[in-house]
Amino acid sequence: MTIFTYKGYTGQVKIDVEENMLCGHVVDIKDVITFKGSTVEEVHKAFEDSVDDYLEWCQELGEEPNKPFSGKLPFRTTPENHHKIFIAATKAGKSINAWMDDVLSKAAEKAIHA
Repeated sequence: MTIFTYKGYTGQVKIDVEENMLCGHVVDIKDVITFKGSTVEEVHKAFEDSVDDYLEWCQELGEEPNKPFSGKLPFRTTPENHHKIFIAATKAGKSINAWMDDVLSKAAEKAIHA
């Protein structure tokens, strides 16, 4: 599986063995955006073109395009972990949200570049 990003949108590409094509879709919105190509370069270009077409289409209709992420992340944990997170945030001199944003952002960067 290959992941592309463009203008804040994320495209996921898979191999369609039966069609001998690389096929993908944008994974982080409710609207459906698909693309395909025969080579990595072709499918990457098709992804960017599809995102641009989607944004133009929304503008022509006068509608807001789906945004990939709102910035709100629902999070559930155990009462014990909630307490631990509170203590860690307090020791760092941060709110729970600021502490979690910092810790999770660092972990995500590490995972992306691993």
